[in-house]
Amino acid sequence: MEKTPKGTSVGVDDPYAVVERCDFLTDDGRCRYAAEHGHNDPEFARERHEDDLRCPAADPDGDWGWGDCPHFRARQRSRECLRCGLEERRLAHDDERPLLEEHHLEYREDDRKDAAHEITVFLCRWCHAKIHDSWARIDDDASPDPEAIAEAEGRRSKEQAEFGFESAAERYGEEQDGE
Repeated sequence: MEKTPKGTSVGVDDPYAVVERCDFLTDDGRCRYAAEHGHNDPEFARERHEDDLRCPAADPDGDWGWGDCPHFRARQRSRECLRCGLEERRLAHDDERPLLEEHHLEYREDDRKDAAHEITVFLCRWCHAKIHDSWARIDDDASPDPEAIAEAEGRRSKEQAEFGFESAAERYGEEQDGE
């Protein structure tokens, strides 16, 4: 299993196996990096422009995999735990610790600077701890931890309480004249 530079597990053998698509890939299979950020790598941009900006890693018959692209980046878009499916519940104006945390699957290594990519997924705090404790894997068939469910339900109850209308006088216990 892949490890961080500190030696803890990242929860997968192949970080690219959990990638759905590159963040720079457009819906029609073109490379947005070459179109918008080509000045950072003119040679790469020139090659992509010669091929009508086609992404060679997105082509199932192509010669590249995600790991072959020097500008590959993938961040999970859905706000739920990749392992157990727990959904994030954030309350506005609340400083409570988030239920979900970013988990990085591939880390830069000194001897492979050109091969390091940003691959980030969301894991709930409980699954994240299990992954780094080295016994759990991201692709395990897992259910949310009971403590995670309780925390999410507590936040859900707070959300529902905010939906109900309550005048400021009722909310802060102030009495109106004539009542």
